Amino acid sequence: MSRAVTADNLGSIALFCQVARLGSFTAAAVQAGLTQPAVSRAIARLEVRLGVRLFVRSTRQIRLTDAGAQYYRQCSEVLRLLDVAERDLAGAQHTPSGHVRLSAPTPLGQLWLLPLLPAFRARYPDITLEVQLSNHNVDLIADHFDLAIRGRTPPDSRLVARPLRQAELVVCAAPAYLQARGVPAHPDALAGHDCIQFRLPSSGQPVPWRFRLQGVEISRQTGGGLTISDDLQGCVTLARHGGGLLQTYRFMVADALARGELQEVLSDYGGCSRPFSLLYPASQALPPRVRVLVDYLLAQPAPGS
Repeated sequence: MSRAVTADNLGSIALFCQVARLGSFTAAAVQAGLTQPAVSRAIARLEVRLGVRLFVRSTRQIRLTDAGAQYYRQCSEVLRLLDVAERDLAGAQHTPSGHVRLSAPTPLGQLWLLPLLPAFRARYPDITLEVQLSNHNVDLIADHFDLAIRGRTPPDSRLVARPLRQAELVVCAAPAYLQARGVPAHPDALAGHDCIQFRLPSSGQPVPWRFRLQGVEISRQTGGGLTISDDLQGCVTLARHGGGLLQTYRFMVADALARGELQEVLSDYGGCSRPFSLLYPASQALPPRVRVLVDYLLAQPAPGS
């Protein structure tokens, strides 16, 4: 069966995305100005053409299948790009203006994001920015944010995730601590050390440390008498004052390492990183004021580079 995309197919795909976003055939029909049976038939034809079920239906609710969730993510981005192309072609792209709300984790926001924003404002003076710095994840759609930066991308089909940066991890401690307690030669030696703990706001659990052994990435649970919640910068302050060993992002301790306030250890087992992604709702085309900020941030050097 042909998989060529026609105008009719695009209409069915747009209806599918509407149903997935709203979670209701009836709501999608109302928004599209169609009857509910017409929307159901369009989705059924799409499923036949694709040869997969896109929704699991019951008398009370519908939900996307795994295949449907993947198709929704891809189709939402395609429809967004089509909308952007039409806007540009029609000359709708004027000088970007308006208000943008952005949420970012505190350490990356303080050390990477905020220093970039004055130059962005100089380039786009008609755009105003509101930045929330927090290690608690916001709901972009429910909380009315345009963008968010996150260190752990959620499996949320309503969002587009653009890879922003890989942030390298490093283990370090104050020279005075290492002189008193010794320098660990292997991750297994961490059991004999005070390891500063950072408790994730989302789970309430300490973050496991990550190492690379013989080319394989492993996790290690560590222990120590000092735990910080919410603010990762507090862990750096503890480490600088001899509180113990710390694994954190290199960009957070680069200056302290250069000044000798902290000393890197276990570098033979390094090479691990955590990704940061730029997220925005998949169900709508990016307004020019948001799109230029996305492009600007994606073009910036990695933290610490």
